[in-house]
Amino acid sequence: MTENNLTITKAVTDIFVGADERDWARVKRSFASQVLLDYTSLAGGQPTMLTPDQILAAWQGVLPGFVHTHHQLGNFEVQELSAQEATAFCYGTATHYLPQPSGGNIWTVVGTYTAHLLRLGTEWQVDQLKFTLKYQDGNLTLPGLAAEQVKNGAAGA
Repeated sequence: MTENNLTITKAVTDIFVGADERDWARVKRSFASQVLLDYTSLAGGQPTMLTPDQILAAWQGVLPGFVHTHHQLGNFEVQELSAQEATAFCYGTATHYLPQPSGGNIWTVVGTYTAHLLRLGTEWQVDQLKFTLKYQDGNLTLPGLAAEQVKNGAAGA
């Protein structure tokens, strides 16, 4: 893997590791100033152009409500389109954990990510991110419960 491929891969993984660690500055650094975000295969709707702050606000409204999240990425395929532009494709599995009295503590989402990146100086930043759902399993009510946790100030409880 070339040095560029490593830095491109790092820009993508920093989004998800940062989200799991709630290191929002790390996530924000990985995004360009405008990002075409496409999670339509999971959530419906249309791809939307957002700022990093808008993406973080949405994620901060749900992810901290889980006790743990774990994003695992692999099988990266990086293609440098030019000196300033690249794409990265990878598999992704996201496990979300929020204990429930009746069990059903886990919601798992499996799919692929396709990112488009731009080089800004020496750094690569994601300006397009598309998630393609393969399947989800477990307690599908957990995202709503996690959002309620955040709203009620009991994040990760």
